Amino acid sequence: MTGAAIVGIGATEFSKDSGRSELRLATESVLTAIADSGLDPADVDGIVSVTMDNNDVSSVARAVGIPGLSCFWQVPWGGGGACGCVQAAAAAIATGAAEVVVCFRAMNERSQQRFGRPKPGGSGRGGLVTSREADLSWATPFACATAATAMALSARRYMHEYGATSEDFGRVSVAARDFAATNPNAWFYDKPITLVDHQASRLISDPLRLLDCCQESDGAVALVVTSAERARDLRQAPAYIAAAAQGMGPQVVNMASPYGDLARTPETSLVAEQLWRRSGIGPADIAAAIVYDHFSFAVLMQLEALGFCAPGEAAGFVADGHTSRGGSLPVNPHGGQIGEAYIHGFNGIAEAVRQLRRTAVNQVDHADTIVVTSGSHVPTSGLVLTKEL
Repeated sequence: MTGAAIVGIGATEFSKDSGRSELRLATESVLTAIADSGLDPADVDGIVSVTMDNNDVSSVARAVGIPGLSCFWQVPWGGGGACGCVQAAAAAIATGAAEVVVCFRAMNERSQQRFGRPKPGGSGRGGLVTSREADLSWATPFACATAATAMALSARRYMHEYGATSEDFGRVSVAARDFAATNPNAWFYDKPITLVDHQASRLISDPLRLLDCCQESDGAVALVVTSAERARDLRQAPAYIAAAAQGMGPQVVNMASPYGDLARTPETSLVAEQLWRRSGIGPADIAAAIVYDHFSFAVLMQLEALGFCAPGEAAGFVADGHTSRGGSLPVNPHGGQIGEAYIHGFNGIAEAVRQLRRTAVNQVDHADTIVVTSGSHVPTSGLVLTKEL
């Protein structure tokens, strides 16, 4: 156990055009999360976000009315950092660096900046090329310039090694959209799809189709983390952080690094080993999984890396209905980033908290222990959250 718990969650609506600044989105979500916990902005002394967030933590603290911060950190690698932010918050609490830490992600990723589009290089300080951009220079000239084009390499290799098909990927998307269809907060509320719909959707980067891809969303999500001891006396039932972990595989260059094993996600395997060892919990103990679904096939690879299936067996596991509504391991019962919204995985952590509180729209029976991943094919992170200590 980390000795910490998530005690507050807050979110804006999820849209394709928020009509307001990312700072305002962050402020709204943070204030909602603090109110949900029963605390006050004056109680907060730590903030953690991701390096890709456009909001400076000082701006957020000022807008929220936080009088002072003793801890203000950022975690790299976008979606790979969501659970890492919670890990950082738990570490701050364990070391005495802070007592109440807010984690947030705010983005106008559909209306303001689109990750699905190639971006010009040379954005380093003074116009200099950063080491990250130098790494990308080995891929960008060959049209591997977006998440979809990079991840398509891994998807194709997975198909080659294990015989997976586009239909296998589609079943992940169909299940996500089925959950989203009954979630009023999801962008695709009341809009389920069929496997026929998936197969008819256009190719984005072969073999990935439009309905294999997560959304581009505007919105924000925030979480409040404090000590397990303090959490017992607060407004909401705590989501105890049984374990938190980060993982970076060998020879990382970009998403689905060509120097690694394209048919697997070693980062998730590294995270899984730490989570199960630190928590004393294993795959058989998990009631539901919140698996980072930036692309459908990545869910299959993560189920294998987490130990729910052997390599190459996740497609059959999904086809047999285990991850769908009423299955033995419901995956992303909020609809995930494919069905609810793409907020770099933060909305998945919030869903895990709702499941443990018994307030989720698609409530999973006996949801006492949940695993969460954020990111795959990049330096990534994960959590095991429990209802009881």
